[in-house]
Amino acid sequence: MTGRPRVLGPVVDDATRCIHYRTPLDVVALKFACCGEYYPCHLCHAEAAGHPARQWPRSDRREHAVLCGVCGHELTIAEYLEVDACPRCAAAFNPGCSLHAHLYFEV
Repeated sequence: MTGRPRVLGPVVDDATRCIHYRTPLDVVALKFACCGEYYPCHLCHAEAAGHPARQWPRSDRREHAVLCGVCGHELTIAEYLEVDACPRCAAAFNPGCSLHAHLYFEV
């Protein structure tokens, strides 16, 4: 795990699963625009960050703000919004995460 960004909040395993989302497909952590820190989910950020979350604006789609918990690859926001699995290791991402995209990214 050397070189991987740290993931804050109640993480339960090395694949960035948390106490809120821990299915086999919950292997993504998101960097929050407000603090530049990775958290497994919006609930983890709300509980641990001590400040309100801020969405990434559309103009920042090239920012590396999504971490694959399986291999540690950082995806740009644009990449993440276009795929259903990690482009490096092919680990599948939870399709239900798209329901929460508006919490992280301006849509």
